[in-house]
Amino acid sequence: MDNDLINRILPLRSLSIVGMAKNTGKTVCLNYILEHLKATDKIISVTSIGIDGEKTDLVTQTEKPEVTLSEGTYFVTSEYHYRQRRLLSEICELSEETTSLGRLVTARVLQEGKVILSGPSSTNRIRDMIARMKEMDIDLTIVDGALSRKSPASPAVTDGLVLTTGAAIAPDLNTIVSKTGFVFQLTQLPEYETSMKDELTQSASGIYAIENDELHRLPIASSLLFTKCKDKLFSHGNTLFVSGIITDNMLDYLRMQPNIKDITLVVKDFTKVFVTPFVLKGFMQKGGKLMVVKKPNLLAMCVNPTSPSGLKLDSLQLREALATVVHVPIYDVRS
Repeated sequence: MDNDLINRILPLRSLSIVGMAKNTGKTVCLNYILEHLKATDKIISVTSIGIDGEKTDLVTQTEKPEVTLSEGTYFVTSEYHYRQRRLLSEICELSEETTSLGRLVTARVLQEGKVILSGPSSTNRIRDMIARMKEMDIDLTIVDGALSRKSPASPAVTDGLVLTTGAAIAPDLNTIVSKTGFVFQLTQLPEYETSMKDELTQSASGIYAIENDELHRLPIASSLLFTKCKDKLFSHGNTLFVSGIITDNMLDYLRMQPNIKDITLVVKDFTKVFVTPFVLKGFMQKGGKLMVVKKPNLLAMCVNPTSPSGLKLDSLQLREALATVVHVPIYDVRS
């Protein structure tokens, strides 16, 4: 197949497509990939972290592209949204676990149509679902992902990642490039080498210390509450693991410590880092190290040069500008 983006995806067993913000073309990218995979003999399944496929954006009240699935495609969605499907399908499985929108339905499309996807809501459930799809002899599972403080599920568990960015990020080209470049920088954070990767990935929320390859849970429920027990942070050495998100407050505090050059902060993956470029730069310049348990395999970026506010950028100019800070292929699937 003479399609560079699709060729990058074909060897994978799982893929996540993640938008840096709303209206960056994530669903357009998903539909493009699904359409072009039809020319292969791959059996595909699709699901979503959160909800994708609605006709109207609930925030901006603008029209959104819907998710189109072809015959033979498998999909996982909630009972609530399965009832709203506009396609012919057969149910393959019904999960025992219940979400806020009902149990999860795994179904196979019998006649092409539209569907709203609302799948597993946690990283472990995403991982289990991908494993189950492999057992069903499905070649590739595509996860519609999210970058959100509110989402406990991480798209970084998949074999590959495609990020979408564009004019909806900011009102001018320079800011779009700067913000996108920073997210790319986060995807390149080094991976923490340890024999406890599974234990770290599946750990409950909270702050832990890693000492001699052993995990010690500290009496701190979240990085947002660390100031209440600051004296406990280094009770088991200088390597800290935060199971949830990290913000500027924690990096700022660590940056001011006299032992900053010995401090290593580990998070599950780049989606848990909610810090500003200025603070991260200051932390690293002082000698602090930020690492991840799982580094994503970033395959490519896709761009949407238009925004709901009416901003329209030249697609080629946008891609060329992004190429100065993003070192993976950049595509505009609309063009």
